[in-house]
Amino acid sequence: MDISISIIWLVITVILSVIEIFTLGLVTIWFAAGAAVAFILSLFDAPMAVQVGAFLVVSIAVLVLVRPIATKYFNSRLKKTNIDAYVGRKLIAKTEIDNLHGTGKVDMDGSTWLAVSSVDNIVIPAGSEVKVVEVKGAKLIVEREDI
Repeated sequence: MDISISIIWLVITVILSVIEIFTLGLVTIWFAAGAAVAFILSLFDAPMAVQVGAFLVVSIAVLVLVRPIATKYFNSRLKKTNIDAYVGRKLIAKTEIDNLHGTGKVDMDGSTWLAVSSVDNIVIPAGSEVKVVEVKGAKLIVEREDI
């Protein structure tokens, strides 16, 4: 049984496309595009080296050029969860936030968190509005909002 290289490229294209449909991770679609181009070249009896070269060049080019744009639009719809959801939240300093003395607490969703200023020599008074800029372990890195 002799299987045509065109059929092989077509099967690769379909498999990679199906994987992308089920994962929606923008991982295999780039290689599916490369395989589709190789499939078209195989229909015109292009040499195997040209087919493989086109597969690699198209896959890498589409990955490098289109992925950042696609990721920007697809990932903008994703809802942040867990720790990522805390970044950007505005809170009120429960106690004075002073990195030098190691003090600082904020309340968030009914829990008290340790807080440190994103700038070492800045003391944030209790009652000030702060924004979470990063989470490190059990500490929130914050910056003063109401300046």
